[in-house]
Amino acid sequence: MEKYQNILAVVDPTTEEQKALARACTLAKETGARITALLVIYDFSYEMTTMLSGDEREAMRETVVNDRSVWLKEITEQYESDMDIKVIWHNRPFEAVLSQVRDQQFDVVLKSTHEHPTLQSVIFTPTDWHLIRKCWVPLLLVKDHQWPEGGHILAAVNAGSEEEEHQSLNRKITEEAQNLGRLVKADVHLVNSYPGTPINIAIEIPEFDANEYNQTMKNHHADVVQQHADKFNISAEYLHVEEGLPEDVIEKVANQIDAELVILGTVGRTGLSAVLIGNTAEHVIDRLNCDLMAIKPDGYQSPFLE
Repeated sequence: MEKYQNILAVVDPTTEEQKALARACTLAKETGARITALLVIYDFSYEMTTMLSGDEREAMRETVVNDRSVWLKEITEQYESDMDIKVIWHNRPFEAVLSQVRDQQFDVVLKSTHEHPTLQSVIFTPTDWHLIRKCWVPLLLVKDHQWPEGGHILAAVNAGSEEEEHQSLNRKITEEAQNLGRLVKADVHLVNSYPGTPINIAIEIPEFDANEYNQTMKNHHADVVQQHADKFNISAEYLHVEEGLPEDVIEKVANQIDAELVILGTVGRTGLSAVLIGNTAEHVIDRLNCDLMAIKPDGYQSPFLE
């Protein structure tokens, strides 16, 4: 049985074009999965109706929900896949989405992202960031890049770390990439970055050989990436090991191979550590022109469930 059997596609209330729904249909066609199209709505003018009676406020809310339900039904009829539709009134969309994931046991969440025509970049909403940090099932953020047969999936791994948590996450990311690769008939590439020579050491220790250090570091990472790839029968021609920050290297390689999808792990930092440190996913996500899937490590505890 294919992994994705219960798909949640978050509907964009601002447009007729539903990229997440279209991508969900692509997956469902291969897996036979059930799709639920979820629209989260809230009219902030509702906050101004406190002078109305409870019945009048409820009537207003139901009118808006019913109107958007009709709209959503018309939208979903454009797709070949039969799907459930759900309209939820909630002033914090990410909470509504995560509540559905918790209650309905969805396998994956798909959500489209917005492109800003003036800045020529993708604008991510607070809902996107909350989901990146708190969604415990795979989160697929959908952009405009198509998924042609014979395309490329790029899995970002941290093979240089010997910590079991990182090794486990590397395996999970690679397995996810290969699973999707089989579904959409795409090949799987691995990308791994490594740090350059620490400038302070090169300055303070004259006898330090920066070139030798760089070559040793590159060889080490190339070896461990190859060892990881061998476990999944991934050919050496699909391995990319480069010096630099993860977000720079991932963006560069994704552009080079014209990836349809980048898959990476995110630890889901929240609070002060998220502000000061952030996650690789958050640094790279708005620099990619393709879809991105964020995966949490095994054992991850979402703050939403606490």
